[in-house]
Amino acid sequence: MLQSGIRRFLKHGTLPQLRVFEASARLGSLTRAAQELHISQPTASVQVKKLSETVGLPLFEQVGRRVYLTAAGQRLYAGCNEVFRALTAIEEALNGIRALESGQLRLAVCSSGKYFAPRMLGAFIERYPGVEASLEIQNRKTLIDRLANNEDDLYLFASPLDREDVVTQALLPNPLVVFARDDHPLAGARQISLARIAAEPFLMREPGSGTRLLATRLFEQRGLSPKIRLELSTDEAIKEAILAGLGVSIVSRFTLGREAESARLICLDVEGFPLENQWHIAYPVGKQLSATARAFMDFARVEARALVRNGSVCLPEMERASAAL
Repeated sequence: MLQSGIRRFLKHGTLPQLRVFEASARLGSLTRAAQELHISQPTASVQVKKLSETVGLPLFEQVGRRVYLTAAGQRLYAGCNEVFRALTAIEEALNGIRALESGQLRLAVCSSGKYFAPRMLGAFIERYPGVEASLEIQNRKTLIDRLANNEDDLYLFASPLDREDVVTQALLPNPLVVFARDDHPLAGARQISLARIAAEPFLMREPGSGTRLLATRLFEQRGLSPKIRLELSTDEAIKEAILAGLGVSIVSRFTLGREAESARLICLDVEGFPLENQWHIAYPVGKQLSATARAFMDFARVEARALVRNGSVCLPEMERASAAL
């Protein structure tokens, strides 16, 4: 263990003792050291005596009327400067984190978040270039596991977590819509019933997905069972399956993205849609959020809305929902 070599110093209040010793050695006088540190001369003497006992060697010697450092004192004085420089560097680094000049941010988002989270995180780093950031994009189950293990600073879910051990805050509307290919037979229909959608070949996210939970709940509330053709593990796979003409699906409107092939994806006009939903920022109860994490939360509330308003995600319904917040 690294601490084994300094065990004797860990048993006592060594830092205050080193402070008095350093001042005494630098000024050449215990009395002047006491004056500089605004403590009494007897207190300074006791501190130096305790430090000498901790070291196990005399630190000063008196020759005539003058006081000199012993060999042990000279070595300890040099070590004092190294310790104080190290502590100063640590404090400067911590001050940088407090001031957001530096720091770390580990953000984990669900797979649907890949369509806007990187741009939001990039804008944050542009404002705070000293921050080191990482982004994990995972499915909901993996995200919940990471949260349980406290692996990241903040988590972004496409739907809320109903758990007492997790703090969640709504960030941005995340409406769910029914996607189909532009040549689907229902493409021009109006006010399509959910029963009609349930009768179509349906593309469903994998078990545990937040989108699947919401879609399943909706069908169950209407007493319906969708005709599931495929179960797919990502929104990207859902989108590709729709483009391949394999069926329709309920997904986040964010899935539309900005790619050219998205022009072939359309939102069907289904009764009760868009389905209201929210993106949520989450973290474990009791987690001590860093200044960087708190700054990102504040920043995200503003930037997420800006991403919608400036056209980074071209979603008219979301613009109206965001303006209402």
